Amino acid sequence: MYPRVILKETLYKKSQQKRRTSPCNYKERIFILNTQDLTYFEHRPGKKPTQKGCIELSHIKCVEIVRSDVPIPCEYKYPFQVAHDSYYLYVFAPDNDCRLKWVRALKEATQNNSLFVKYHPDFWIEGKWRCCHQTEKLAAGCSEYYPSGAKPLPPTPDPMRRFSDPEERIVVALRNFSPVEDTDLPLHKDEEYFVVDSSETNWWTVRDKDGNVGTVPCIYVAEKLSNNIEKFEWYNKDITRTEAESLLMREKVGVLCKPARATSADGAGKTNKDGGFIVRDSKHPGVYTVSIFSRAAGTNGEKYPQVKHYQIKVQREGEKVMYYLAEKYLFSTIPELIRYHQHNPAGLITRLRHCVTGNVTNSRTKELSSDKWEIHPDELTLSEELGSGQFGLVWKGSWNGRQVAVKTVREGFMSEEEFKEEAQVMMKLSHNKLVQLHGVVTQRSPIYLVFEFMENGCLTDFLRARKGNFCQEVLLGMCLDVSEGMAYLESSKFIHRDLAARNCLVSEDNVVKISDFGMTRFVLDDQYTSSVGSKFPVRWSSPEVIKFQKYSSKSDVWSFGVFMWEVYSEGRLPYDNRGNAEVVEALNAGLRLLRPRLCPQSVYELMQWSWKEKPEDRPSFAQLLHELACLEQEP
Repeated sequence: MYPRVILKETLYKKSQQKRRTSPCNYKERIFILNTQDLTYFEHRPGKKPTQKGCIELSHIKCVEIVRSDVPIPCEYKYPFQVAHDSYYLYVFAPDNDCRLKWVRALKEATQNNSLFVKYHPDFWIEGKWRCCHQTEKLAAGCSEYYPSGAKPLPPTPDPMRRFSDPEERIVVALRNFSPVEDTDLPLHKDEEYFVVDSSETNWWTVRDKDGNVGTVPCIYVAEKLSNNIEKFEWYNKDITRTEAESLLMREKVGVLCKPARATSADGAGKTNKDGGFIVRDSKHPGVYTVSIFSRAAGTNGEKYPQVKHYQIKVQREGEKVMYYLAEKYLFSTIPELIRYHQHNPAGLITRLRHCVTGNVTNSRTKELSSDKWEIHPDELTLSEELGSGQFGLVWKGSWNGRQVAVKTVREGFMSEEEFKEEAQVMMKLSHNKLVQLHGVVTQRSPIYLVFEFMENGCLTDFLRARKGNFCQEVLLGMCLDVSEGMAYLESSKFIHRDLAARNCLVSEDNVVKISDFGMTRFVLDDQYTSSVGSKFPVRWSSPEVIKFQKYSSKSDVWSFGVFMWEVYSEGRLPYDNRGNAEVVEALNAGLRLLRPRLCPQSVYELMQWSWKEKPEDRPSFAQLLHELACLEQEP
């Protein structure tokens, strides 16, 4: 008796052997599900389809939707997974209805199998699970698997509890979300939801304004900050204007924190803490003031200390209340306003670099120290100096039996608070094409950042030392590695601002990873305008950076074009026959770097696309990654 056919349809599958995520790795196949197995065939016009794979239903351990925010390079955008034996098959459907149809049919056909208790809801990509970051492909899953196809119903909201209960956690939807299961709740961008249960690793149960309860992907929401500002370290209650100035000026001379090494005889004890700030009560009830310390330049060019005071103003739009320091930048809460100006001056004398408090109990390390990231100094051994980086010395060392690179700050070059910001940025970022931060040492001065050790060092040196020995495949692979890391930074709304071959490192197996992105700023509107006097590398800088010190992901794209030129020039300095002023003049005249001898025309066209005069005419990193991945597959 022949097995009965349950479903037959043309879908896409992802190659299980390819290392990179490329459109060329996704193959159109005819899938047939019958009562015995799942088989897929290659369609050959005018010929009998060729069987390319067959999975016995009895071997299947999990069938589930893949929930991920990674770009899908193929035509079909709705993935599901079939786990069988020691393998994962990723299949892509044309729409969600089709996907659900296949998942339900496969679950029903395998419901009596020996199934997983937990599964991985996201992809296995580049050697790790995106959902839980485990690096073993056969590692136990991180989310409950429900073979019946339906999760238990979320808890019913208490009808006696008011929606406006101030004790509840409020989250704001970062993007729209359409339900794929009966227990999911739709999300509408910028709307507020209450958290009912956040114990699940990847899916939270929330309640909307109408009382509907369901599950949503936790990466689609962010906790809303309220105007309850007393819990924030930057708020100093019951402090006068005079006391605020005294507090901030004392901070300058190191009374409240450990002073850095003096740089001159009359500067002994100063820490140069430009951008120290507090938020305090104004003399008018219910009104708040931001007081900021800065070193402003006088007529003779010397800098002198001063404290500026900015009242937080209120603008009402119907029932909606907005807060602002600069009229163009309105926010619904005071914490959101402070958070924005911590990354952007936007009309202030300086950005809010670090908060000052009358409580002197180790405030320097309070934010950084945690069980997860703090490394005890005794656990770290420094062996040899590797070189001098942008911010200080870099050492080779060992920690917990592994080789590491240890980065310190050059005292007097940058405040410890800025260095601390770098660590906090690095801690939030995790990608296999970014140099990984293992932890920090904050119990001594200067602070150390402990990174993974990259055996082959700086990419510029790597290219120059092996000049003449690179094939096209290797050079393109370097560009792909960095485009993957930059696409991740772009999706996270981080701006590198100094992308170049000198700021990329090479691992033992010749994988190129991005380094020195810790001084990037998290920019809410994807645009950062540098303060006056900010330095930038002219040869890698876009016209808007040179003219206006205006940074964005598109200025990073310009720098990536120069980075590709460096790669295909095997480490040559861009515009090496011109000075900086001549480079600016050439760019203003519309001139661009010429195609390197080793560079194919197709790659040079991507460079030229990256060097468009207007930022909006340049590609995104997602587009560049797509184009480079396709080039990799060409013969």
